Amino acid sequence: MLRVLMLPKWYPHRYDDQDGDFVGRHVAAIAAHGGADVAVLFAAVARGPLPGLIEAEEDFVGPWPTLRYYYRAAPTGLAFIDKPLKLLLYFWCLRRGYRRLRQHWDGAAPDVVHVHVLLRTGLFAWALQAVRGIPFIITEHWTLYLPLRAGGISGLRRVLTRAVVRRAAALHTVSGGLRDAMAALGFVNKNSIVIANVVDTALFRPAVLAPLPAHFSLLHVSAFNDEVKNLSGVMRVVARLRASWPGLRLRIAGYGPDEQPLRAYAAQLGLLADGTVVFLGKLAHAAVAAEMAQATALVSFSRAETFGCVLLEARACGCPVVAPRTGGVPELFQPENTFGLLVTPDDEPGLEAALTAVLSGTVTFDAARLRADAAARCAPAAVGQAFGAVYRQVLKG
Repeated sequence: MLRVLMLPKWYPHRYDDQDGDFVGRHVAAIAAHGGADVAVLFAAVARGPLPGLIEAEEDFVGPWPTLRYYYRAAPTGLAFIDKPLKLLLYFWCLRRGYRRLRQHWDGAAPDVVHVHVLLRTGLFAWALQAVRGIPFIITEHWTLYLPLRAGGISGLRRVLTRAVVRRAAALHTVSGGLRDAMAALGFVNKNSIVIANVVDTALFRPAVLAPLPAHFSLLHVSAFNDEVKNLSGVMRVVARLRASWPGLRLRIAGYGPDEQPLRAYAAQLGLLADGTVVFLGKLAHAAVAAEMAQATALVSFSRAETFGCVLLEARACGCPVVAPRTGGVPELFQPENTFGLLVTPDDEPGLEAALTAVLSGTVTFDAARLRADAAARCAPAAVGQAFGAVYRQVLKG
């Protein structure tokens, strides 16, 4: 069986069990269906005090070996020293973890290194390729490469990213839109592939006996970064819609840095006092699935999306979706108007019209067809087998 070393930038950890959970689902699908013996090596800045410079969590008894390392956010308290020192600590953690995994594999090296989200992960994989001859592939999810955010990429990062991407055995992106955005920045690999994110289709499924709702209920699920997710725009549209749709509810699941400002804005719009908006907080995946199975529609109004896992999770539940025409989203909604409605980012009248069409029943969707499409694209078996084929192709090449 192939040995595959996973190097994620984001992965569930002690401070946030949902951070990078989409990477975790890729890993699980590959472990179950990709014909690979996987191991995860992850390092990150600690979000709390540590007894020393570094603390290790090395788990060799779980479904696959998972090594997590945390290092101090301010090792010396001097910013000009701490920045390069943290970079050294990061690579030291990966080097230590790599040696531990070699011991676990009885001295054998991985056959393939699978990088999830650049850049430092890719630099370490490139070093392993140069020193050990181990091929590496890259999976990229990050909205950083989309036009809305690409201006924030520094010159040095651009140079290093071009070099790492060019030297990878394959570049996998979760959407064609992300691949094209990276190519426009010069981040090109001759072996470019698109494989979807994973949806747990056993968990995200239509309700067996969904109760008839007493009112229309829209659902929004995201990390609360309003500059990107534009939840404030969704709330403004809902504030206008409630006059025509008494009892309309917007249920908001998620958490993030803008939670308090968004709650304050909802109160300012008068959406909390009458119960039009309900903040559900951070929900477990099972609770999100239950919300989707009973919602009238899921609404997303992001300005940048590389894939949008929640859009396909809702689809797997048979829940209609109103989504933004941005990044990799449009390719998930072809033919148009078959799997949901697309609106232009920041076009609030367009979002209002789309939601009105769904609420009024002017536009309807076949729940069984929504479910079947999500399963074909995103079921763990399909995604895991696709990655297994990539590994074998890389090793043959």
